[in-house]
Parts: sequence; structure tokens; C-alpha cells
Amino acid sequence: MKIVFLDAATLGDVSFRPIEELGELTCYDNSSPAEAMERVRDCDVMIVNKVKVTPDLIDAAPHLRLICESATGVNNIDSCYAASKGIPVKNVAGYSTESVVQSTFMHILSLVGKLPYYDWKVKSGRYSWSGMFTDVSVPFFELAGKTIGIIGMGTIGRRVADVASAFGMKVIYYSTSGTSHCTDFPSVSLPQLMSGSDVVSVHAPLNEKTQGLVGAGELALMKHEAVIVNMGRGGIIDEAALAEAIDAGKIAGAGLDVYSEEPLKAANPISKVKHQERLSLTPHTAWASMEARNRLVLKIAENIASL
Repeated sequence: MKIVFLDAATLGDVSFRPIEELGELTCYDNSSPAEAMERVRDCDVMIVNKVKVTPDLIDAAPHLRLICESATGVNNIDSCYAASKGIPVKNVAGYSTESVVQSTFMHILSLVGKLPYYDWKVKSGRYSWSGMFTDVSVPFFELAGKTIGIIGMGTIGRRVADVASAFGMKVIYYSTSGTSHCTDFPSVSLPQLMSGSDVVSVHAPLNEKTQGLVGAGELALMKHEAVIVNMGRGGIIDEAALAEAIDAGKIAGAGLDVYSEEPLKAANPISKVKHQERLSLTPHTAWASMEARNRLVLKIAENIASL
């Protein structure tokens, strides 16, 4: 069985041995549309992460028996066309939950605890020169007793709720699907969540209901001392409105791991925020702990083995 991974570099230095044991694996760091057309010609299994799998690419692989998505979302694959050709599409769900939850609180704690400032204070030598044993010039607040509003109460959102509860936080959520299936915490309207939360945490997929869900109007409802983090998808928050809200001091800050266009462009409003100290930014890495990537490879191997 010939297996081709068209953009294997997206998984970094993880071992592909579980997949290699199932057939002849060829990995390419990345593939342009033209390169992909050539590289799939005699493969039985195609693995992709962000490469777009179009009808033309599927037709270019006459022996293709399976398309594996090395992620959860399959919006880069024309699944309907693949189904019409009798080719199954298999994704991987749940592999990155703990990684995303940990990254969520990394951003929240950094923003709320003012970590960048205090880290700079010590490393710059200013603490040493101050003559004071402490520095309380930049106030921070405790999570205990505060309210976290979770947008999207799926598997990840639910784990965020559990961890937030362990911190002593009150949890409310907004169901982007409208189902409000979780009965352990109060389901509220989006305006109620935005106005009542000290921390807003986004964990929703990007679809017609969530595109631009949090805009200028929603951000204006937030408390001035509140922060918002987005570990879902970049298009959920209006980045221009967010940048304006941060610089105007309408909210205390934001933690972002995802952006409307990736990698983050220099022209993106987030890149132009004057008060960068109010931002906590990571390059779409919340999913990517070593453990999560190893689980991902194992799940891909299981999908291939099921052929």
C-alpha cells in the first residue's frame, strides 16, 4: 500500500512509525497544487492537513482508496466529490483537547496575571535597582470568584469549563449551534455572556453561524477589565474591531492562537495594535503538544488500518 503525506511538515518532528508500518510512506514537507497532482498519481492513501483536496486532485489519483485528514476539520477536502467516487474521508477528533485546554489557560493566566510585564521587570534589572522587595504597580486579579463565558460548549469547551471550575470560577456558556445540550452550566444569550464575563473563551468551529460572531457590538458589551481568548478559528472574531477595542481600552486584552488568515499577515489589524502588551499571541500552536501530535499519528494509522 502506497501512502503519501502531502504536507507532513505541519506535524513537526513527530514519529510516523505507526503509519510506516502499514505501507510505503512518502512524506513531503509541503505541496503546491501542481506538485500534489504529480505526487498522488500512484498512491492508495492520501494524507493532508491544509492541502486543498479538489476534484482534480482526486481524479489525479486513480488508485486512491482513502483520504486522511490529519486534523478534525475537513473543510479543505471536497468530501462530496470523494463520496461520489466511493472514496472515504476520515478525520481525527479529540486528539488535541488537553493541549488546547492547557494553551487556553496559558493565555488567560498570562493576560490576567500580567506575566509579560513582571517578567520584563525582573529581567531588565529594574526590580534589582528598585530597592523594593515587591512591585504592585500593575494590578492583577484572581480567577477565583470571576465568571468565564465559553462560546462553544463542545468537548474542548467542556474541559475548559472543568478547569475553570477548579480555579473557583463561575461558568456560563453560549451555544453556537443553539442546542444548549450541556446542562451542568447555565446557557445564556451571547449579549448576556459578553456583558457578564470577566473572561470570554472561544472554542467554536467556523461556520455560517460563527463567522464574525464577535464584532464591535459584542466587544462593546464587555467589561473594561475583561479579556477574551480565541482558540477556535480566527474568523469568529472581527479582528479590526478587536484591535480597536484593545487600543481604546474598551477591554483589558486578548489572547489569540488563530487568525482570519494564517500565517498572520503584517497588514492584519492585530499586527498594528499599539498596545501590544495587552495581547498574548501564539502561531496556531494550541493543538500541537507532543502528546497531541503523537495521538494524531496513531489515529491516522488506525484510520488507514481500517481499510
